[in-house]
Amino acid sequence: MLVRYGERTSDRRPLPDFLVIGTKRGGTTSLWRYLLRHPLVPRLFPAWNTKTSHYFEEKYGRGEAWYRSHFPTARHRAALQRRHGAPPKAGEAAPMYMFHPLAAERVAALMPWVRIVVLLRDPVERAYSHWKERRGEGVEPLDFASALAAEESRTAGERAKMIVDPWYFSERYDWYAYRERGRYLEHLEPWLDRFERGQFLFLPSETFYRAPARSYARVLDHIGLPPHELPGYEVFNDRPSEGMDPGVRAELTAHYRPHNEELAERLGLTVDWAR
Repeated sequence: MLVRYGERTSDRRPLPDFLVIGTKRGGTTSLWRYLLRHPLVPRLFPAWNTKTSHYFEEKYGRGEAWYRSHFPTARHRAALQRRHGAPPKAGEAAPMYMFHPLAAERVAALMPWVRIVVLLRDPVERAYSHWKERRGEGVEPLDFASALAAEESRTAGERAKMIVDPWYFSERYDWYAYRERGRYLEHLEPWLDRFERGQFLFLPSETFYRAPARSYARVLDHIGLPPHELPGYEVFNDRPSEGMDPGVRAELTAHYRPHNEELAERLGLTVDWAR
C-alpha cells in the first residue's frame, strides 16, 4: 500500500541530490547512519530502515516512478527547509552502484547533476571483509583462499550478461567477486567519463575510520548541507574475526599494487594501503 502511494505521488517527489556509490565493506553503512542524523537528510520511503532502493542495479525495470517513490515530496522538503532554515538533501547509499556495469550510464541519464561520494578501502582488507560477510550470512561455504581461487569460475560471464540483458541481475557477481571488486579504477571509469570531477568526493575508508567527525564534515560540505556535529560516531556493520593468512595477504597485496598506483595517479588520491 505504501509503495503504491509513493508511486501515485511520484510526480511530487524530486529525484535525490546525492549518492554514496561505494565501496562495499568500506564504511557506507556507518556514513549513511551519520547522514540520517542530520536534520536535513530524510530517510528513504517507504522502507525506512534501508539505505538504498537498489534501483540502478537490481530494480531498474520498475521504472522512474517507483524510484521517485522512495524520496520525500516537494512539500515535505519545503517543510524541512522552513523548520531548519536550509534546503534538505535526499540521497541513498548503494555500494553496488559503483560495481554494476550499467549503473553509471543509468544515473547520468536521469540525474546528471547528482553529487557522488565514494569511500575506497584498502582492497585487500575489503576483499577479506566481503568474504566474512558472505560467510556470516551463510552463502559462502569456502575458506577465503578457496573462495578467491573459485572466483573466476563462479562469476564467469555474469558481468557480460548484465550488459547484454539490462534486466538481468547477478547475485553471484555481487556475492563472490571478492578480488575483482577491489580493482576500483576499472569500475570508476564509467562514472568518471560521465560526470564532472567536482561532483565526486573520494574518501579513503581508513581516513573515515580514523577521523569520522572531520570526514563527516567533508561529506556534508560536498553534498551541500550545513555543518552538524554528532554526539558520537559508532561503527556500524563491523565484522571482527581472526586475521588473514599471511600468504593470501601477500598475494593480494601484490595483485592490487599496480591497480592502486593507477588509481592514486588518476584521482590524485593519497592512500596508505600496503605498497
